[in-house]
Amino acid sequence: MTSITTEPVSSTRLTKKGKKALVAGSIGNAVEFVDWAIYSTFVSIFAHHFFPPGNDIAALLSTLAIFAVGFIMRPIGAAVMGAYADRHGRKKGLLLTISMMACATLVIGIAPTYEQVGIIAPIILVLARLTQGFAAGGEFGSASAFMVESAAPARRAFAGSWQQVSTAGGVLIAVGIGTTITTFLPDEAVDSWGWRAAFVFAAMLGVVGVWLRRTVEETDSHATGLVNVEQANTSHKNAFMRMVREHPKSMLRVFGITIAGTLLYYLWINFMPTYASVTTGIPLNQALAANFISIAVFIVLLPFGGILSDKIGRKPTMAAFAGGFLIFAWPAFSLIGGGFWSLLLVELIGVFFLVGYSANCAVIMAEQFPPEVRATGIGLPYALAVAMFGGTAPYITTWMSTNGLGEWVWVYAAGAAAIGLVVYLTMPETKGKALD
Repeated sequence: MTSITTEPVSSTRLTKKGKKALVAGSIGNAVEFVDWAIYSTFVSIFAHHFFPPGNDIAALLSTLAIFAVGFIMRPIGAAVMGAYADRHGRKKGLLLTISMMACATLVIGIAPTYEQVGIIAPIILVLARLTQGFAAGGEFGSASAFMVESAAPARRAFAGSWQQVSTAGGVLIAVGIGTTITTFLPDEAVDSWGWRAAFVFAAMLGVVGVWLRRTVEETDSHATGLVNVEQANTSHKNAFMRMVREHPKSMLRVFGITIAGTLLYYLWINFMPTYASVTTGIPLNQALAANFISIAVFIVLLPFGGILSDKIGRKPTMAAFAGGFLIFAWPAFSLIGGGFWSLLLVELIGVFFLVGYSANCAVIMAEQFPPEVRATGIGLPYALAVAMFGGTAPYITTWMSTNGLGEWVWVYAAGAAAIGLVVYLTMPETKGKALD
């Protein structure tokens, strides 16, 4: 096992290689998450095309169930692609994940409807979403390891925050596409071909991501990890097996760190426009506009959250996120029904608290593992938590709201925040620890 030592405090500036890695990694990650988020942006529009006609709520719930099914593949993708990236390099792993994501997105955009091919239509949708889930599962661990390893030691949270800047940037682009299409196209055009154009456009952006990722260099930490594996006195060379046997506590910690973050992130960043539109009747284009503004503010705040974490530590910034949502959950869901400005206020306050988690999650997870298992160690427990708590959040909240339990949704959110607060207050501080 790699030992942990205190890093020199003078290592504060990003190198030219590190800056290039952050730019290329961020843009590539953003492109991949455009493809991932475009599904939730348009789900209420295209749902009825893939299921028998007659019950739009049932179709929406079925399509949200497929949204959740995609998350089942995320742990598998994290285990397979994480081990691949730990053995063959972060760069190769990231090239594979973005290629798979773009292809699956294109398939959804051109898929036939239920009226055209019957039961084959939802089967195609499920298979495409499973592929997206596999790619997304491999993306987070590899991209987080790549960005954090490329940073100067005392700027790791700042560098790691760009993983989330780019993720939110991808969601922002997806919401921007959704806002533009639903605002400037008539409803009939949006329903017939507008949503398809969004998926095809998102898939084409994948070509840009592939090109960018081909231009970056591999991290030095990956080479260190290969040396550690060769020198280790163990028969377990596979990253997955080494992680399970040698780092079970770190795995559990990453899982716990993710619970509150992923549930609240998916509610506020990905699903809030659809939730507000379905439960309060606010027009979808207004809900998407409020979401777009709040995500833009979120992106601006994230690097500052990383800088703050590099100065005062991971624990206080993470605890502020969970404590803030614990207090804010009830008033937030009480105010959503007040129209555009109330929804915007709720979203802005929520993303302000989310910065405490999102600016930290990549770096704090990377700091739990040595380089030879880092991509797997970040990706697998994170993906498991996302599958259990993030992917199911849209379905659960929609089901509650359409079955007379809408007034209790805030308890669901507050409960996740309470769990997160306990985890963050009891975990060890990792600021200033060596990665290799």
